[in-house]
Amino acid sequence: MKGKVALQILLFITTLVTTTLAGAEWQTGRLFLFDATGFSWGGAFTRAQLLQGLAFSLPFLGVLTVHEFGHYFTARYYKVKVTLPYYIPLWLGIASSIGTMGAFIKIKDRIFSRKEFFDIGIAGPLAGFAVALPLLWYGFTHLPPPEHIYSIHPEYMVYGSKYADYVYQQGGNMSLGRNLLFIFFERVVADPALLPNRYELMHYPYLFAGFLAMFFTALNLLPIGQLDGGHIMYGMLGYERFNRLSPLLFAIFIFYAGIGLIPAAIPLEESYWMWGAYLAYLMIVFKPLFPEFRQSLFLVAGVFLGHVTLAIFMPEAQGYNGWLVFGLILAKFMGVFHPPCPDERPLSTSRKWLGWLALIIFVLCFSPAPFLID
Repeated sequence: MKGKVALQILLFITTLVTTTLAGAEWQTGRLFLFDATGFSWGGAFTRAQLLQGLAFSLPFLGVLTVHEFGHYFTARYYKVKVTLPYYIPLWLGIASSIGTMGAFIKIKDRIFSRKEFFDIGIAGPLAGFAVALPLLWYGFTHLPPPEHIYSIHPEYMVYGSKYADYVYQQGGNMSLGRNLLFIFFERVVADPALLPNRYELMHYPYLFAGFLAMFFTALNLLPIGQLDGGHIMYGMLGYERFNRLSPLLFAIFIFYAGIGLIPAAIPLEESYWMWGAYLAYLMIVFKPLFPEFRQSLFLVAGVFLGHVTLAIFMPEAQGYNGWLVFGLILAKFMGVFHPPCPDERPLSTSRKWLGWLALIIFVLCFSPAPFLID
């Protein structure tokens, strides 16, 4: 037990370091240990730059931590054995990142009722959302002056306030997708004169941390399998109804993710291997949905033909291909179905209302295309 706690503390400290480095990279516009000439020990961050990184890492990890401990304390309330959070540090070193792949807890007991599944599942997203809202409010009401961007991109100064007309013409620019909550804060809360360009949002630490908090909240609230949203929907619908709905939602999710993956403009002789690879992907992710593989082939064929049809008749249609990676994780590691529990009694009316609130939060936080390269 002591060894596991020591590992969890070490992972948290490491993740704090990697997210702080990531925050400093976004705030300075350069990579850690790199300068204009390439790799250099002189490229280490100063104390002031690390403090800038903490302006990102502390609120971001704060939301993740509150989310995980929402699950933890609710599980402990029901006397379910559960671990402390395991944080997943990630520092690429050669490309800017967010410093982590998130955090998770491990439930080591069987959960005996729909109510327990529901309460444990919903506690994390509600707790995290309750912290993320004031973080976003603070970020949008404390925007720095427009000149802040010159501290990150001094080369923009030559263009003045019209820099956006010049610096994004080459393509390859990263931007954050929009969700309903962000749109609300931009239009209702923020001072329009201080709003950053959409390509520069990640250089504003509170906004970036808030956006990522919304992203992880929405990701967990997807009503599929054993995600938090899956636990919530399972609690509301029960074993049979949920396990009929979950694979349907998963298939819709994969279909959206694959739209526009292979443009019709690419000649068949150049794209046949891409179509082949995508067919293999569909077979892998849809195989767990049916007891016999031949049954999944019908779904594979339907989704594939749907994408081909869209590519021919609506070539401008575009999903978000990045979700395909998460779809593979869901299918192969997390599962699309939810296990049963001994107590299948329905939830109370108050819990059902909480479930609808979680669905509203999902809609507010979900970005159909969260990270874009234009």
